[in-house]
Amino acid sequence: MATLEIRTAEELADPALEARWAARRAARETDVLQRILRSFVERGGPIPVDDIVATFPDRQTDVLQRILRSFVERGGPIPVDDIVATFPDDARASVHDTLRALDDDDLIRVRDGHVDVAYPFAAAPTSFVIRLPDGAERYACCATDALGIAPMLGLSVHIGTKCHHCQAPLNFSVSPDAGPEVDGVMVWFEKQADHRGRALDSL
Repeated sequence: MATLEIRTAEELADPALEARWAARRAARETDVLQRILRSFVERGGPIPVDDIVATFPDRQTDVLQRILRSFVERGGPIPVDDIVATFPDDARASVHDTLRALDDDDLIRVRDGHVDVAYPFAAAPTSFVIRLPDGAERYACCATDALGIAPMLGLSVHIGTKCHHCQAPLNFSVSPDAGPEVDGVMVWFEKQADHRGRALDSL
């Protein structure tokens, strides 16, 4: 019989992945600081916070939100052309660049002209079936993603999966505020394999 090893989330953390996220946060913070300093040189202070924020059109957040909304409303995969078409003509070239950046950052996965993964959602069937309040079913990439969908949407959802250890079926609801409505269940993590650092490819 296989041994069930129980470890804390801290023990399972991937230092390399955390380092990449830290580097990206640091780069953004440096960019913000540079713009603030440039404003002080050019116009003096104080600098209104709204003026600083306005210099950062957050295209990535906008594109990612539209992708996630599409996964919720219609399921995936989402054709790239459909995403691009939701933006004005003069912004469409930058949307393609943004999609490539989101793919490089492992926030989405683009294959054959379609977004087939946008964490927490996967277009292809997985072991984690999410039933939305309207009865529509979506697939989550992993157990952690499945548990996070309710608070992300602000809606109660139903999760259908199975025990990774004994394969027994598991069916329970998750509310956005109270979390999983089930006792005696834990999340199973395996060691991440090295697949260019992509989370999905190591599941």
